[in-house]
Amino acid sequence: MARHALLTCLHISLFLFILDTGRVSADGTQVQSATAPGDFIIGGIFPLHEDVDRHNVTFEPHLLPCIRFEERRLVKLLGMINAIETVNRSPPLTDVNITLGYHILDSCSDVDTAVRATADFMRSNCSSSAGVQPITAVIGASHSETSIAMARQLTLKMIPQISYSSTAVILSDKNRYPAFMRTVPNDEHQTAAMASLLSDFGWNWVGIVTTDGNYGQSALDHFVSQASLKGICVAFKSVLPQFVTSQDVPTVIRLTAETILKNPKVQVIVSFAKSAHMTDLFLELRRRAGQRMESMKRVWVASDSWSTSDPLKDNLTLSDIGHVVGFTFKSDDLSSFNEYLSRLVATGPESVKNNPFFQEFYMSLDSSKSSGDPELMAEAAAKLKDHAYADTIFGVEAAVSAIAQAVASICRNRDCKTPGAVKPWEVLKALWMKEFKLRGKTYKFDSKGDIDLGYDVIKWRSVRRGYIEVHDVVSEYHPHNNSFTNISQHLYNLTHIVSKCSNSCTPGEFKKTAEGQHTCCYECINCTENYYSNDTDMDQCLSCDVHTEWSRQGSSSCNRKALLFFSWHDGFAIVLVAFSVLGIVLTLLVSALFLHQRETPVVKASGGPLSQAILFSLVISYISAMMFVGQPNSYQCKARQVLFGISFTLCVSCILVKTLQILLAFQLNPELQLVLRRLYQPYVVVSICVSLQVATCITWLVLKSPSNITIRLPTTLLEDCHEGSYLAFGVMLGYIAVLALVCFICAFKGRKLPQHYNEAKFITFSMLLYLISWMLFVPVYVTTSGVYLPAVEMVVILISNYGILSCHFFPKCYVMLFKKEQNTKNAFRKNLYEFSSKTKDSKSESGGSEKQSSSGISSIVSVSTLSSPTADPKSPVDSMDWEDWTSTISLYRGSIKRRSCLRRSTSL
Repeated sequence: MARHALLTCLHISLFLFILDTGRVSADGTQVQSATAPGDFIIGGIFPLHEDVDRHNVTFEPHLLPCIRFEERRLVKLLGMINAIETVNRSPPLTDVNITLGYHILDSCSDVDTAVRATADFMRSNCSSSAGVQPITAVIGASHSETSIAMARQLTLKMIPQISYSSTAVILSDKNRYPAFMRTVPNDEHQTAAMASLLSDFGWNWVGIVTTDGNYGQSALDHFVSQASLKGICVAFKSVLPQFVTSQDVPTVIRLTAETILKNPKVQVIVSFAKSAHMTDLFLELRRRAGQRMESMKRVWVASDSWSTSDPLKDNLTLSDIGHVVGFTFKSDDLSSFNEYLSRLVATGPESVKNNPFFQEFYMSLDSSKSSGDPELMAEAAAKLKDHAYADTIFGVEAAVSAIAQAVASICRNRDCKTPGAVKPWEVLKALWMKEFKLRGKTYKFDSKGDIDLGYDVIKWRSVRRGYIEVHDVVSEYHPHNNSFTNISQHLYNLTHIVSKCSNSCTPGEFKKTAEGQHTCCYECINCTENYYSNDTDMDQCLSCDVHTEWSRQGSSSCNRKALLFFSWHDGFAIVLVAFSVLGIVLTLLVSALFLHQRETPVVKASGGPLSQAILFSLVISYISAMMFVGQPNSYQCKARQVLFGISFTLCVSCILVKTLQILLAFQLNPELQLVLRRLYQPYVVVSICVSLQVATCITWLVLKSPSNITIRLPTTLLEDCHEGSYLAFGVMLGYIAVLALVCFICAFKGRKLPQHYNEAKFITFSMLLYLISWMLFVPVYVTTSGVYLPAVEMVVILISNYGILSCHFFPKCYVMLFKKEQNTKNAFRKNLYEFSSKTKDSKSESGGSEKQSSSGISSIVSVSTLSSPTADPKSPVDSMDWEDWTSTISLYRGSIKRRSCLRRSTSL
C-alpha cells in the first residue's frame, strides 16, 4: 500500500511540475487564494470571475488572467468561510478539540484554471514538508464541466469532493467519479420537473436554448428524452458557446433571436444557458422586435444555472422579457450568513485581510476608497445581502457541515492533531451514505452521492421601478413522485398562454400527423361512426362496443343502443290490443247468447256444440294475438305461434265440419250423398285435423323451436322472436290454409241453399277473407323488418278472427235478438218448404224424375236431422217431432204432384 501511494504521488508530482510552469500569468500575476489555518484544511473552488482573457495566444504554458469579476459569486465563497467558522464553534468539533481551515481558489469559470487550482490541492497531499497541511476535502465546483475535470484528478487520491451546484447526470456515475458528491439533485430530476410542468400546462411545442459543454449537452439530452415521454415536441434547439467571451457568441445570439422570432407559435422556451448568455439574448430580441415588443415576449423556463441571476443589466424589465419560471435548489435560513456580513462591517478590514477576493470586490465598488472606509464596507455588505441566494449558500453550508461531522466522527477515536493523521479516503468513507445534521434537520447522501431534496419553483415578478423579484416561490417539486405541490395563483395565471404547433383537437376528433412532421403538428379529423374520443388531443379514436353502443361521426362519447320492441306503450299496439280485448269480450258475449238460446233453431242450425268450440278457439286466438306485444321472451315466442296455430286449426276444422254438414243435407245426388254420409264423422274429423297440427307444432318445438333474439341495428337493439324453423312456420300456416281452402270450395258449392239458415255464403266470405289476408301477409312478412313486424301478423290474426266472428255469429245474433219471429220451428219449416218448392220447379222444368224428388225428400230429412244439436250425428234423431216432419214431407210431395199435373195440362 505504501509503495502504491508513493508511486501515485510521484506521478502526481510530475503532473504538478508540468502545471507549475503556468502558475504565473503572462503579466506576472500570481494565483490568488483565501486561506485560514486549521487542523484540517478544506479546499474550495469558486468561479469568482466570468472568464479568462484568451487574447494573448502563446505556445508557452501560462496562467490566463481572470476577467469580469462577479460580485454575486463572492457570496458563495463567504458562505463557505462563514460555515467553517460556525462549525469550528459547534459541539461536534469542540468536543474533539479540532478546527477546520480553508484554502479557497478562483476557477474563473475556466476548466484549465480549475485544473491548476486542483493541482495546488494535490501538491499538498503529496508534499513531505513539515509545514504543509494536506487537503482533507474539496468543496466545488459550480459548473459541471469544471467539477468533472476536478473529479478526475481528485479521484487519484480519493479526496472527497462535494459540489453545491454541479448537476450533470454523469457525475452520479460512481464507477467514474467515486469521490464526487453533491448537495443538490442531478439534472435528471430537473429535466423531469420541467417536462412535467410543460405537460401540466399543455405546452407541447417548445424551443431549447443551452450552452455547449458537458452540462448543456447532458441537460439537453435528458430534457428531450423526458419531454418525448410527455408528448412534448422541440421546435428548435440553439446551442450557445460555452465561454461567454467567445468570438462566436454575438453571431450565435443573433441566429438564436432570429429563430425565436420566426417561430411565433413557440411561446415557451426552456433554457439551460448561462446568465450572461441570457442577458445578451434578451437584448438582441428587444433590438429586433423594435416597437413590436409583444412579439418577443415568451415564457422562459429557466434552469438553476440562471433562474436566480440578476436580470437588470442594461435596463431589462419583465415587459421586455415576458414571464420567467425557474427551478432553484431547496434553501434554508440566511440569518447566520447575514450576521456574518454584519460582523464584517463591524470588525473592519482586519476580518478580510487574508481574502484578496474581498479586496477586489472593494475595488470594483470604488477604487478611489480604501478597503477600510466604513461607507465602502457598508455598501459592500448591502450589495452582498442583495446577492445572497439561500439555495446556493445552503448547498455550501451543507457540504461544510457534512465534512465537519465526518471528521469529528473519525477523531473521536484517535489523535487528529498531527497533520496527515487522517487520510482523505477515510473522510470519504465517513461521508458515504452517512447522515449529518444542519440546523436541526437530518440529511444524507444517497448511493449516487446526491442529496435529492427537490426544487423550489420560482416566478419572476416586478415589484417597483422595474425591479424584479426573483425569489418568489410559487410551487415545490418532489422528485420521489414527480409532482408539484403548493402551487400559487401566480403560476396558474400562465394557463392562458398557448404554445402549440396545432390547435388542440376537441373531444370527437383525433390527431392525424403528416409523414415527416413532428407529432405535435397535426390536423384534427372527426372520429368515424361507432368511434369516439373523450379527451383533447387524442392520438386515435376509441371504439364503441358495437353490440350495445353506437356513436355518430365526430362523437365524444358512445350512446347506449335503445332497446326496441313492439311495446305496450306504443299507440299502434294499444289499438291492436284494444281490438283483441274487444274481440274476446264479443266472443264471450256471443258464446253466452248461444248458450242461452241453445234450443232455438238458429243455434241448432249453426252447429250446436261446434259453435262453442269455434268461439273457444277464437278466444285463444285473440289471446295469442296479444302475445305479439311486449318485450319478447323465450316462452312467449314459443307460445304465441303454437297457440294461434292450434286454436285456429280447431276453428277451421269445426267450420269444415259445418261445411260438410251443409253439403250432406242438401246434396240430391244419391251416390255422392252416400260417400258424404260415410265420411261425415264430425268429432273424428275435428280431432284428426287438430291432431295433425298439434304434431306439427310439437315437432317444431322439439327440433327447432322459436326463441327470442336481439337484432343489432346501427343505432338500436331490436328484440324480436326468431321462428326457429321457417319451414315449420310455413307448414303450420299452410296446413290452416289448406283447411280453409277446402272449406271455401265446399261452402261455395252450397251458396244457394235456404237464406235464413244457410251459412255457406258466410263461410265462403270468411274463408276468402282469411286466404287473402294471409296471402298478403307472406310477402309483407318476408320483406318487412323492424319494431312493427309482429304487428303485421297480429293484424292478420285479428282480421281472420273478426272475419269468422262477423260472418258466422253476428248474423245469428241479429236473428236471435232482433228477428225472433224467424227463430221458430214454424218459420224454419216454412223456409224449408219454400226452398223445396223452388227446387222442384227447377227440377221439373229440366225433366227431373220422381226418383230425384224422393231424393230431395231424403235430403230434407237429412237437413232436419243434421241440424239437431241434441241428436247423434250418425242417426237421424229429430230436432222437431215426427209429426212435423211427416207433414212437411207430405206437403213437399203434394206440391210435386200438383206441379206435375199443371205441367201436363199446359202441355195438352
